[in-house]
Amino acid sequence: MNNRALKNVLYEQVARIGKAVSSPKRLELLELLAQGEKAVEMLANELSTDIKLTSAHLRALKEARLVTSRREGKYIIYRLAGSDVAGLWVSLRQVAEEHLLELKVAVGQMVADPAKLAAVSRQTLLEQARRGEVIVIDVRPRDEYETAHLPFARSMPLEEVEQRLSELPRDSEIVAYCRGPFCLLSDKALALLIARGYRASKILDGIAEWQAAGLPVELPGVSFL
Repeated sequence: MNNRALKNVLYEQVARIGKAVSSPKRLELLELLAQGEKAVEMLANELSTDIKLTSAHLRALKEARLVTSRREGKYIIYRLAGSDVAGLWVSLRQVAEEHLLELKVAVGQMVADPAKLAAVSRQTLLEQARRGEVIVIDVRPRDEYETAHLPFARSMPLEEVEQRLSELPRDSEIVAYCRGPFCLLSDKALALLIARGYRASKILDGIAEWQAAGLPVELPGVSFL
């Protein structure tokens, strides 16, 4: 194989990744699977698409070796092929936010009120949570929390927040988070908390962003000290 042919092969292989993530729905699948493994049916429900189309998107990701699958009874369960795939999603989003004005505007509309955002760094938030100065709540589904979550965070799925308000001290700042900057679960939780008189804010990070920044997360059976 001559040098030109070899270079063609090299770039073609890398381009397989680009082709696999060229669909908005596939990018959303990567974000969802960064929260933990999920069945096709659950993914289809999250994407508001039918199972057949969702399966086709998952096959494209699997052909590019970005996801793997296993069978559990009658269900097919998918997961990311590695933590670097979650990092790929974060990097793609960050590059897009940096260079695409349209995305900057859309993201800005999601956080139009700066008061909704926790005005501290990740490390400061970690230290505040460690000392109990803030209460961090994870409003994702419980199975996602159990897969991995931010240190010192407590699980409070969105649909449970209203019924569990008594668990949240009135004199503490409440900080909510969900799957990442494009996730709206924390916004809904924040609106409810503020309406009930709590001092509450949110962070844009999800687990993937936290890990991409080199910060620790809590995994099953491994607590952060």
